[in-house]
Amino acid sequence: MTNPTTTSNTAKTPAHSDATVVERETGALSSARGVTTISDVVVQKVAGLATREIAGVYGLGGNASRAFNALRERIPGATASSSQGVAVEVGERQAAIDLQILVEYGVSIADLARSVRRNVINAVETMTGLEVVEVNLTVSDVHLPGDDEGDDTTATGRVL
Repeated sequence: MTNPTTTSNTAKTPAHSDATVVERETGALSSARGVTTISDVVVQKVAGLATREIAGVYGLGGNASRAFNALRERIPGATASSSQGVAVEVGERQAAIDLQILVEYGVSIADLARSVRRNVINAVETMTGLEVVEVNLTVSDVHLPGDDEGDDTTATGRVL
């Protein structure tokens, strides 16, 4: 008696007609020689960098995370997080991405969202081989011209 699910996924080798070989699923990240695993951090960084490439995106993250990164940038040797404002869920073959962005005033948010999605999907799929199933955007704020004026002062009004 043969099991239909087993026979559909097996093949006989020519040298050993009685031997059954289970075929391994192949794709961009797995082959007969092994499996490649992509870390969440990798997808976060790629998505964050791809988002920042789009004109009209002023920054990523909410107000609190942007304020924290602004402080971190003032520390000698510290760098801003490239995954700020990016949350991901990564499976074996697929990824879902949530972005929180700050847009420049005057930019069409609908057009910007399309451009960000297209660029993020292209970058993540090209670099990782994962299928991006969704890119969700939250526009957390609008950057107004002149918002950067006064950035040289602290909350106490002292110049740094």
